[in-house]
Amino acid sequence: MLGAVINYLTRSTLAVAAPTLLTELGISTREYSYITAAFQGAIMLQPLCGYVLDVIGLKFGFALFATAWSFVCMAHGLATNWQMLAVLRGMLGLAEGSANPAGMKAVSEWFPAKERGMAGGIFNIGASFGSMLAPPLVVWAILHYNWQSAFVITGALGLVWVAAWLLLYDAPARHRRLSAEEAQHIAAGQEQHLQGEGRPSILSILRMRNFWGIALPRFLADPAWGTLSFWVPLYLTTVRHFDLAQIAMFAWLPFLAADLGCLFGPMVVLALQRRGVRLINARRGAFTLGACMMMGVAFVGFVQSPYAAIALLSLAGFAHQTLSVTVITMSSDLFRRNEVATVAGMCGTFGNFGLLLFSLLIGGLMASVGYTPFFVSLAVLDLVAALLLWTLVREKTS
Repeated sequence: MLGAVINYLTRSTLAVAAPTLLTELGISTREYSYITAAFQGAIMLQPLCGYVLDVIGLKFGFALFATAWSFVCMAHGLATNWQMLAVLRGMLGLAEGSANPAGMKAVSEWFPAKERGMAGGIFNIGASFGSMLAPPLVVWAILHYNWQSAFVITGALGLVWVAAWLLLYDAPARHRRLSAEEAQHIAAGQEQHLQGEGRPSILSILRMRNFWGIALPRFLADPAWGTLSFWVPLYLTTVRHFDLAQIAMFAWLPFLAADLGCLFGPMVVLALQRRGVRLINARRGAFTLGACMMMGVAFVGFVQSPYAAIALLSLAGFAHQTLSVTVITMSSDLFRRNEVATVAGMCGTFGNFGLLLFSLLIGGLMASVGYTPFFVSLAVLDLVAALLLWTLVREKTS
């Protein structure tokens, strides 16, 4: 979870610094969309990250990627034009694509089936907490130093985390402090038909119905998170006329709500299971509830009060993480242990491709149509994603 905090803190630094950075470097909104697109294009290589983690192991694989993203983040402070930023964002996206596959692999290794939802929810708190931490920390760095220092500080935090990760983490089979009782608890609660060894086959995964059942909903749902992470600070500045201090005060609220959504989704799943609903149907039910709550984001552009807009964006953060943590966790419910990181990475590719297209559309059309149509479309896309999840996914029991 702490690794996810650092991951999303570093990737969110640019969005918070954007109003200052774009002015100082003379970067237009369209050029900013190219910069964010470079990140999204590179992070679509998540299957490569997942494959590396499945082959060389989680401990050293994740440390390698985290070291890379920390140094690349710090290098952002050297950028003098949008082209340099675009290259650096692409390098950052490639390294940071490891976070979700790593988290899901850790969850699949360390937790029995009934605990994976909550474990995945707690891990995903890192995403929203890192994004929530970015506005006050980055604004503080800009006001006291400059925008370059914000990238140096957040990148340096990543290197501190790498040292802690290498010192403290290990797989259950090799962890010296794991008791026999806990090892038995983990093994007894995991599905035997999902055990597996060897290298995963990407072609085999692509032929599976369940892969498309979770990849396509990610493609439709993930643009909501990208909008909150990359575009809300600019929206608050250009449309709601917030200054830097107001962004520091309010831009983190949707991510605080998202933290609560990370826990709410798994709680819904557990409540449904207690009523006799099978695991996969319970996850689909939680996703659908989140999609229904996402309808509130459609009204962001219509309300007059900027504080009402913040409230609706916060509802969107809560709703999105309610559904997102649910569908992300399903990679560990439907695929073998040696495939989980690869599948999570491949699904992440679809999610980030959807975010990439959405971001380019915002950058290209924002000046002519405004943000409102994009907020409306986020609500519609999640409802379609829920329909696909119910239609395509089939639960495996043996």
